[in-house]
Amino acid sequence: MSGAALGLEIVFVFFLALFLLHRYGDFKKQHRLVIIATLLAWYLCFLIVFILPLDVSTTIYNRCKLAVNSSPAESNGSYVTLAPSKQKCFKPWSYIPNGIMPIFWRVVYWTSQFLTWILLPFMQSYARSGGFSITGKIKTALIENAIYYGTYLLIFGAFLIYVAVNPNFNLQWNQLQTIGIAAANTWGLFLLVLLLGYGLVEIPRSHWNGAKRGYLLMKTYFKAAKLMTEKADAEENLEDIMEEVRKVSESIKYNDPLRKCVDTILKKCPTEYQERMGRNMDDYEDFDERQNSYPSEKSLVKLHKQVIYSVQRHRRTQVQWQILLEQAFYLEDVAKNETSATRQFVHTFHSQEPENKIIQYFYTPTVGKCSSCMHRLCAECIKTFSRVLHSNNHFFFPQMACFLTIFFLSICVYSTVFRIRVFNYYYLASHHQTDAYSLLFSGMLFCRLTPPLCLNFLGLTHMDATISHKNTQPTAYTSIMGSMKVLSFIADGFYIYYPMLVVILCIATYFSLGTRCLNLLGFQQFMGDSEMTSDLIDEGKELIRRGK
Repeated sequence: MSGAALGLEIVFVFFLALFLLHRYGDFKKQHRLVIIATLLAWYLCFLIVFILPLDVSTTIYNRCKLAVNSSPAESNGSYVTLAPSKQKCFKPWSYIPNGIMPIFWRVVYWTSQFLTWILLPFMQSYARSGGFSITGKIKTALIENAIYYGTYLLIFGAFLIYVAVNPNFNLQWNQLQTIGIAAANTWGLFLLVLLLGYGLVEIPRSHWNGAKRGYLLMKTYFKAAKLMTEKADAEENLEDIMEEVRKVSESIKYNDPLRKCVDTILKKCPTEYQERMGRNMDDYEDFDERQNSYPSEKSLVKLHKQVIYSVQRHRRTQVQWQILLEQAFYLEDVAKNETSATRQFVHTFHSQEPENKIIQYFYTPTVGKCSSCMHRLCAECIKTFSRVLHSNNHFFFPQMACFLTIFFLSICVYSTVFRIRVFNYYYLASHHQTDAYSLLFSGMLFCRLTPPLCLNFLGLTHMDATISHKNTQPTAYTSIMGSMKVLSFIADGFYIYYPMLVVILCIATYFSLGTRCLNLLGFQQFMGDSEMTSDLIDEGKELIRRGK
């Protein structure tokens, strides 16, 4: 079975990343390079999480063999027996032969770092550019990323100067590599603690609240009121942009040198607007160079960028509104059927899309009524596991529960990345409604958060010799990271004490302090004891009634 577990997980993780990307991205409409780059970033990060437990179990077995070889011992088949204590070192089924994991980690880690610090930021600027040519988009991307790259060079230079002026260190290539890794992990750790402080509390709580049908229905009404406001704003914004496009289209005639730019903009407009503008372009006028009311190419680039954004936002809000209506109808049906004596789930409206036969076979009406119990059971398991996580530090625990631990921590972090929304700048919307910029940005976040997450997990389980201060064989992952003792103030201070801040953030999340602050700032959040929340729930309920 040597290497079989590694191969199986590599294949499984690829299809997992592909499935999630298909849910959020649009393979038909988005550029192939955007899909490939995002898929590669997600795949590498998920791969680190799934493969790390194999590295841990292999390292524990190798440590056991070293201990056995240093004592009188006798060999017995697939394990080694210590003569004095009869201790057995069982070879794990997921054992990875020596020499494979260091190469694997080196390829995965440096590829992900190349993506997050160089390629994906450039592709983000390229995707948002309103240029009409590849050269113009590349130029815009280079200018926008000049400050971005300069900032990181300054941070790396600061670490480099610290090591260079320190007489205790002889600056070598491997130390330069460690400084770069430390700078990247420090950036990621800042954000990682914030996301964990939210996810460790909110993820179990969301599953627990998922069992409360009344709660979910009220929250859906709340979302409906907010989404209707956003939907109306998107429609108004699209109308304004289309009016500006109409004026530009009428002012720039067919023989104008800039007409090809206008035609490119028109192709990005919705079909009904294209037909409306086409009817107004039957007249043909000669181009008059003496007129100076024509827009410049720079203004057309800006308009092109606005059209792409407004059309995508309008389409997203329309799809989300239809999905939210169906969700609200379903939750209202659940509330009615809970008191039904027939014990059969009756739908008010049937979905217009054909239901998956597999889901239809397993998800029966009885199962639908019992799903609230499953939500609550899932929440209890997560809460129980989180308590066990903080009560075990010996080597037996990471060998037996390493996968569940890192998987739970990853779920808390990644779920928060999928949930957060930075205005309309970054937003992961399901049902293929995520734009290219947000997909690339999520890939950047994953690549920056996963390495420090795994490194701190190894420190938590005392598998990192820098944290445990024990002279033991390191995991292949920590050997690639290098010894952080080159930067003692980070290894002995920041990496140990800063993650403790997650306790304070968990307490703040438990009491919803962040939600209350956002409400005070005017960003309405769902809170049961808020008068504004009650008003929005009533408004949303009326909107759902009209939707019926």
